[in-house]
Amino acid sequence: MGLANAHRLATQLGGVLPRSVSALQQSDDWNPLSGRGMRQVVEVALDELVVTGMTLMSSPPKLSRPVDEYAGVAAELAALGVAGVHRDPQPLQVKGIRPVNAGVLSYERMSYDHDPQLVSALAAEGHDGPAAAEVVLFRHDDGPRPWLVWVHGAGQGGMSDIVVARVGRIHRELGFNVAMPVQPGHGPRKDRWPAYPGTDPLANVAGMVRAVSEVRAVIGWIEPDSTAIALSGLSLGSAVAALVAGLDERVDAVALYTPILGLNGMIARHLHRWGSAAEIVGAAMASDIVSDVTSVIDPLAVHPLPPPERRLIVGAWHDQMAYRQCALDLHERWGGELYWHDGGHVGHLFSGAVQAQTELFLGALSQVP
Repeated sequence: MGLANAHRLATQLGGVLPRSVSALQQSDDWNPLSGRGMRQVVEVALDELVVTGMTLMSSPPKLSRPVDEYAGVAAELAALGVAGVHRDPQPLQVKGIRPVNAGVLSYERMSYDHDPQLVSALAAEGHDGPAAAEVVLFRHDDGPRPWLVWVHGAGQGGMSDIVVARVGRIHRELGFNVAMPVQPGHGPRKDRWPAYPGTDPLANVAGMVRAVSEVRAVIGWIEPDSTAIALSGLSLGSAVAALVAGLDERVDAVALYTPILGLNGMIARHLHRWGSAAEIVGAAMASDIVSDVTSVIDPLAVHPLPPPERRLIVGAWHDQMAYRQCALDLHERWGGELYWHDGGHVGHLFSGAVQAQTELFLGALSQVP
């Protein structure tokens, strides 16, 4: 990291607490002297700290071409729409399943190659082709059982996901089998092709289309051994889960946690931390042309196939990463149940109330014959 970047990082980190307090002061019911108010400060500051670190510890933002050069691809994708861009995946072909024993946890890591068969508008840009994929499995010896497919957020995909999703309890106490697909560019796939997400708007779309296809392939693989399939997505994974829930009738229930909308626009909203160095890229990522490109991965463009009583959205009222408006807009479009955590994006992961809501949601599904 160069001196200029180190100075920028230090300056932005120094502003974490002031920005956090400023965000909370916009809420009429925030009391900084109460225990709840102090917890909210910590949670909002944690959001600011995480998003600042994720933004500035990555490479400086740049576009591979002027935004106007995306116009042709944008028009082609917009004409195809969500249904035209997301093709039904080929059956998953297992390369290997490796048992893993990690203390009190025993699970399996399954590897497979997957080709999402991208449409020509994306394939022509070099994003198509097979990639090595992975999914972590928690399976009971008997079956069939209800399954939970859990899709992680940005910067995740490692073993911490097991703790974040409280998989041990869901597996042992609720009786679910659990599949945890690793998204492209994350966890053990971090240094493999394709890179995802970043500041190439077309690569971001191709990456999410690939992730959706991989999750659907996993669903096809687990379906014969399932009594019901629940799908959950966290942050970046929420958009993947939302799209799958609108495309795949095998999904019986869907839960989205601190959801995002408009991946490229969301990234653009956080690039200001780079200062003037990101102004051109930020404006391009937020442009109408890139919005058209992104429209084929827009959760608002699909209607979820599970019935309303099997749709759950968990938002964080003081979310500084995905922002509360995403949950509000998604609920307006989707209906179902909307549950609010009164803190931040990261903080909801540690909320007992959110966990209780999750267990109610899954518990109802586990009763399905």
